[in-house]
Formats: sequence, structure tokens, C-alpha cells
Amino acid sequence: MGAQKYLRVEYREPTYDDLELIGVITMRVGLISDTHNPSVGDEPPPEVVAAFQGVDVIIHAGDIYQPDCLDWLEKIAPVYAVELGAEAHFKEDDRVVDMARVIELEGHRIGIIHDLLVPGMAQELTEFTPLSKHFPEDSSLSTALENIFDAPVDIVIFGHTHYPVVEEYQGILMVNPGSPSLPKQIRRLGQVAIMELGADQKSAEILNLSNFS
Repeated sequence: MGAQKYLRVEYREPTYDDLELIGVITMRVGLISDTHNPSVGDEPPPEVVAAFQGVDVIIHAGDIYQPDCLDWLEKIAPVYAVELGAEAHFKEDDRVVDMARVIELEGHRIGIIHDLLVPGMAQELTEFTPLSKHFPEDSSLSTALENIFDAPVDIVIFGHTHYPVVEEYQGILMVNPGSPSLPKQIRRLGQVAIMELGADQKSAEILNLSNFS
């Protein structure tokens, strides 16, 4: 009787292409905020193009200042944006809504706002002040956010702090992509984020642009 032969199978984590193929992930979204053009340059860093390769849409969470920035991003993918005082520089620009907005992508209701202060929290949401430690345990995050957006949301994209953060709390995904040019208020290459969506799936990852230089 001959020796038995065994087939060795190695496990690997599924890639985006794998998940897209089986229909788990159906959309990739580029997330960016606080570009501050032209004070830090005429346009966002070129590394953003590589980081956003293959995204279906882009969300900009404010401090845009000039339409040229959105024109530049729109060469990559369609753009949804918010800006405080949007009427000053983005009058009749359908890409930009003043203050806050809610959009729907792949069945998810996404609240977009620049300066976020969650009702019930004394601090802004950052990596050092997460919801898990600073939001009242007996309160509903969904209700608190509905007071901001006037609608229920299951994802929030925000900016302003220049501190990147990804946190899912009480089933709501909160993402600040940081700043591509002024991370933590320091002028250097910073971050953007990629969000992956499916009908019952939502996740986000912060990308350091220095990895795309």
C-alpha cells in the first residue's frame, strides 16, 4: 500500500478583487478632507491619485477653499463635498453642500460634515478621544447623529481636526481621513482613507500617502 499524498492548501486573506467578485464589496470610496489649497499648494499631493486608484466616488469633508481642488479630484472619480460657507466659493456648484449633507451609496446613509461635535461628548472625536471612552454609555449614538443630520445615518465622514480616525461604535462607522498636506497641523505628506461598501458591509482604512511616493 503506497504512502498517502496530501494536498497542502495555504490560506490567504481575501483581497478587494475577491470580495468584489463574490459581490460582498460593490463600491470603493475615496475619502479626503482639509486639502487647504492653495495655501499648501495649487492642488492636492500627486500621491492621492495613486491612493485613490480604482475608487468609484470621492467624498471631500471640507476646507476645500477653491473649486480647482474638486476639478482635480473629479479627474479621478465623481465628487461629493461639504464646505462651511459654501456660497462664497461654490455658488451653483452641485458637488458642494453647505455645512452638512446625507447621501446614499450601496444602501448606506452617509452623513458628511466638516466640523463634528457629537452631542453628549465634550471633546471632538479623535484617536485619543474615541466614542468608546467618551460617549455616554446609556445614550444612543444614532439619535445623537440624527440631531445633526436630520436623518438616520450609519456612516459619518468628517474632518476639521486633521487627525485621522476610524471607529465603529453602536453599528455606526465614523471616519475622519485626516489631511493629505497638513496632518496634525504639520506641513508634510499626510493621509486619506478608502471606504469599502457592500449591501451588508462597511469598512474603512487610513492610507499614509508616504507609502505612495
